[in-house]
Amino acid sequence: IWEMGRMIATARIVMPRTMVRLSAGRLSFSEAEQSMMFMAGANSIFNGDKLLTTANPEYNADMALFQKLGLKGKPAHTEARESPLKDRVVIEHTTKEVQMQA
Repeated sequence: IWEMGRMIATARIVMPRTMVRLSAGRLSFSEAEQSMMFMAGANSIFNGDKLLTTANPEYNADMALFQKLGLKGKPAHTEARESPLKDRVVIEHTTKEVQMQA
């Protein structure tokens, strides 16, 4: 579990606006372990009681866990929320503009 938490936290720091999703296999983790993953930076799940080939927590169980943790879902297909680490982590990107000529 600690390796998973470190991996999630690293992904959150390196890619602060990325959706870090917990997916298949969540049933193998306890509520406490899933909670740690959310606190480490996971911010997305697939919900519904069955994925393509793997069982998944029931929707109501996920909502109960979110309520316990004070988490709120966001509607699908919207922009990512601003990273809570935006003031602590600075990542600069450089781009090279290329102009196309007709």
